[in-house]
Amino acid sequence: MNRAHDDLIHLDSKARRKLEDQRRMQFRRAIEDHCEQRRLRMELSDYPELIAANYLLSSKAVRRKTGGKAR
Repeated sequence: MNRAHDDLIHLDSKARRKLEDQRRMQFRRAIEDHCEQRRLRMELSDYPELIAANYLLSSKAVRRKTGGKAR
């Protein structure tokens, strides 16, 4: 048996439930954190396209201002 399971055997039911709840909440927070990190990575992965679009728009604006072609 693993050590965590052995520790639970020697606790009364109230302490055992409290410990199990703490572990469950820790696991749940880890899952939520992972989901949040994944969502942020997905949002940020779109960022390079936004940079390219802004660059193209700004180069068009420069061409209009100068009346010529920007290189």
